[in-house]
Amino acid sequence: MRRYKRTLVAVAFATTVVAGTAGWASGNGQQAVTGPPPGSSAWVADQSLGRRLPDPATASPTEVAAFFGTLRAKDQQDLIRRHPLVVGNLDGAPTALRYEANAQALRGTRFERLAAPGRQILAFDPRGRGQVAEVYGDLAHARHLSVIVPGSDMDADTFDRAKDPYGTPAGMARSLRAATHNRTAVIAWTGYTTPVGVGLDAATGDLAEAGAVRLTRFTEGLAAVHAPAPALFCHSYGSVVCGLAAADLKAKDLVVFGSPGMRAENTADLRTTARVWAAKNPSDWISKIPNVEFAGLGHGNDPADPAFGARPVPAADAQGHTGYFAPGTDSLRTFAAIAGGAA
Repeated sequence: MRRYKRTLVAVAFATTVVAGTAGWASGNGQQAVTGPPPGSSAWVADQSLGRRLPDPATASPTEVAAFFGTLRAKDQQDLIRRHPLVVGNLDGAPTALRYEANAQALRGTRFERLAAPGRQILAFDPRGRGQVAEVYGDLAHARHLSVIVPGSDMDADTFDRAKDPYGTPAGMARSLRAATHNRTAVIAWTGYTTPVGVGLDAATGDLAEAGAVRLTRFTEGLAAVHAPAPALFCHSYGSVVCGLAAADLKAKDLVVFGSPGMRAENTADLRTTARVWAAKNPSDWISKIPNVEFAGLGHGNDPADPAFGARPVPAADAQGHTGYFAPGTDSLRTFAAIAGGAA
């Protein structure tokens, strides 16, 4: 009965916050970008090679990898020239070809800075607010791989912004790679439509469900090109994405931090063979969000609660919601150990 009353109080509080002007209702509704890459219809209709090209909507990353393995270098270059957005976003396509295709697709767009020399853009989708994935390190030869899965307000414009660097996917990726002494490859993955602000999108799982599908396919694409099984570092709303995708992800570790919940009762409910880790520091405002799930609102139990069953990551010296990757923190040191396979 006491637990029931606490739940009712938490639900009432959550509903009040959602309805209030200063709470979750301050965000803007977003439409999830889903489906195959832009330009897929022209790709499917292309008969220039005298054979059918794999349908981005139905072909698995393994089938895509097998197809590209049969092509001559000239044919690969022709496909990049004619269909850069498809090749650049096609999970299972060779990594180097995706870098080249995305550099071409980015030129002349408002995201052209991402095409600067030396940048390794593994995915670029200009639809909506823009989605992007960038690789730090040598993905083709890395022994260990990590993927950063961000939360709200991240898109192609904000994922590498200078303000609040350790709260952005690119900043987290750079910090993590430096903490491993550049011995790992890290991908900053902003590959789904994230909530804006802390509105209803952040309180519900709709965007996370769409993101989970994209994240699952992304990890399948990494496996298809023989990249190591990654450790996923899932921040804030990104941990909801990781929780919903957990059972299907090809990952060795799931690390959540600043999490509002994973839409799971406990680690067993995630149905994953990956090790599950959780961090939350005392100054993180996410602790004020009720850990309930009711009528589609809220994301369930706190992964940092010992009862959830996740392995604890020390984070007492991290500051705020975006301080977990700050240099010198216990959380970053532990993240680096996990990323390097030593934890």
